Amino acid sequence: MTALSPLPPAFRAMIRDRLRARAQGAGLDGLLLLAPGNVGYASGWKFSIHERPMGLWLPVGAEPILFVPHLELENAQDVPGVTIQTYAEFPGLVPPVLWMIAQTGAKRLGIDALDARLLAPAMDLALIDLTDHCLPERSVKHAPELALTREAARFADLVLERFLAVAGDMIAQGATELALEADCTDHARAAMATLHNAAFAGTKMGITSSLHSGPRAALPHGAVLHRVPQKGEPIIVGIGASLGGYHAESAATFVYGDLTADQRRVMQAMSDANDATRDALARNLTCTQVNEAALAPIRAAGLGDAIRHRIGHGMGVEGHEAPWLSIGDATPTAPGMVFSCEPGVYRPGLDGWRTIETLIVTDGATETPSRFQSTHPFDARVIA
Repeated sequence: MTALSPLPPAFRAMIRDRLRARAQGAGLDGLLLLAPGNVGYASGWKFSIHERPMGLWLPVGAEPILFVPHLELENAQDVPGVTIQTYAEFPGLVPPVLWMIAQTGAKRLGIDALDARLLAPAMDLALIDLTDHCLPERSVKHAPELALTREAARFADLVLERFLAVAGDMIAQGATELALEADCTDHARAAMATLHNAAFAGTKMGITSSLHSGPRAALPHGAVLHRVPQKGEPIIVGIGASLGGYHAESAATFVYGDLTADQRRVMQAMSDANDATRDALARNLTCTQVNEAALAPIRAAGLGDAIRHRIGHGMGVEGHEAPWLSIGDATPTAPGMVFSCEPGVYRPGLDGWRTIETLIVTDGATETPSRFQSTHPFDARVIA
């Protein structure tokens, strides 16, 4: 495997140049980025998100300025390719975002995210375009970003591999959801640290997880409990991993004991939904059309009433980001976009089922960097 490293300053400079070109094409003097994901994307800065706003000003034809509260001055000085201006404190006599707008001196500027309460005073300072011009840039990833996504997906898969290997013995000895989750995620975190800590120290790198069993699995965002899975129950193991600030996901539903005919019906429908998602992305359908095509097999299996959410979402510098594979998003999918595929079946009081794959749209067949489901069909996810 080729050695990986964090995205270099030259990559961020290229992104800033592309954003400046978008601003110029829109007839703007520049872009003021305020959404934390956008600021991090264009600057490369991994900063703590809190109530004090950070802003990155990208003027057409001039150098970028990073606006930060004074307490972040020393941290911000490590960001290459930008100059720094600071404000005293939040909320301040003048709201920091209005101070930033005034500091730009622009007559026409784009702002990606703005508190509605600040819109009127902001419009007194400049003509404001509230389009997120960063969104189309972030949506289509470049090769170095995709390399980090693929590697993050590999470690998300590693959690599932560990679970499949040890869960049977651990549950037989009385292991709870919390104990199972801790063992598997600690295993993958240690492997990631051994391989990547030297190169990626100081960047966003880590693993998050959830594990729900039996009737609790019907709660997509339920808490992980001191609960021992019981024979015949499904166990959802959901994993998010990040490397160098780029996210990927992998998840599978396992069964502790033999599969019933009803459980097999659910897992087959979800497998068919995965296939439909990959096929729809390969045809570059819109996000809404992908969602409809993906959910159709679940509905066809008579499980439509158990659908609780869209089929997926974009991933990149944030674990959840646009575009959304959902009703209401007409964005055409295109090569370089990264999505989760998350078919779910939730039957409150009975059980819940969810799988997740990380998918990369290409010029041909959809790439699947999270390989666990491909190498472990649902019959192989039965824990003895």
